[in-house]
Amino acid sequence: MADPTYTRVPFSDLAGWATDDHQAALDVFLNTCRDMRDPHWEILCDVARTGPTARDFFEKFFRPVLIEDGDPMLFTGYFEPELIGSRHRGDGYQFPIYAVPDDLVPGEPYFTRRQIDEDAPLANKGLELAWLADPVDLFFLQVQGSGRIRLPDGQVMRVGYGGKNGRDYSSIGMALVDRGEFEIHQVSAAVIRNWVRKNRREGRKLLWENESYVFFREVSEVPADLGPLGAMNRSITPGRTIAVDPAFVTLGSPVWIEKEGAVPMNRLMVAQDTGSAIKGAQRADIFFGTGDDAGREAGTIKDAGRMIVLLPTTMAQRLPIGP
Repeated sequence: MADPTYTRVPFSDLAGWATDDHQAALDVFLNTCRDMRDPHWEILCDVARTGPTARDFFEKFFRPVLIEDGDPMLFTGYFEPELIGSRHRGDGYQFPIYAVPDDLVPGEPYFTRRQIDEDAPLANKGLELAWLADPVDLFFLQVQGSGRIRLPDGQVMRVGYGGKNGRDYSSIGMALVDRGEFEIHQVSAAVIRNWVRKNRREGRKLLWENESYVFFREVSEVPADLGPLGAMNRSITPGRTIAVDPAFVTLGSPVWIEKEGAVPMNRLMVAQDTGSAIKGAQRADIFFGTGDDAGREAGTIKDAGRMIVLLPTTMAQRLPIGP
């Protein structure tokens, strides 16, 4: 990965900036800025609560900076799935959602996905939060990092990211492309689901190619009208939250996105989440909400464009700005 470069961009060059709902973005920013432990951000968070109008706040106290590392921009989408499951094994529910094991050491390699599925080293240790009927549902729940489980009695439990097994994430969609099953433009979450379900044995092996495995925690205390918890442990907002690579973008930062594709999107977002597959300075995952409709919308996103981070003026002035 190349060293990042920094280019200042005037607000006048942000396509659609003048017509965006800056107050909606400010409301989302305020939800997490109080958790940012840096004097620059703490001061701005205080100002945002009682200061100027939303647009004036961003234009007065921030400077747009394009951060690049040599790779082209890629926007994808994610959502909070709602699945059918049970707190107890049986009646077709055979695939466990595991809590974080006691012997898991963050960042160190743990059992692979295949080992956890085949050898069952975590079985009968009281780690099962719930059970699902479909291994594909479990896999995509781990990809999304959170979800709602509708139980047989009509109640709903919510699970959120708890930890991972220290293994690298691998795209099974790209694995299908490499095998010649599909062209790259044909691959989507729905296509992968259908292929795995149609090819049960080979499908299970395909899932194992992604050795990364996510563990969960129950977060049912989050009100149903709010989004799931993101990496900042606050509810995230459909259409205003993005997941980023925190190696390049500070969590909690306002980020202007210019997404191309069939449905362009020019909008001020807030970087409130992360993801195993979100790596690079020009890489973002847009949160679309909860349920099947949000999932279908998120699954269609694989678009180019650019994203520009709004940095506090004092921080932007100290960057090694390129030509």
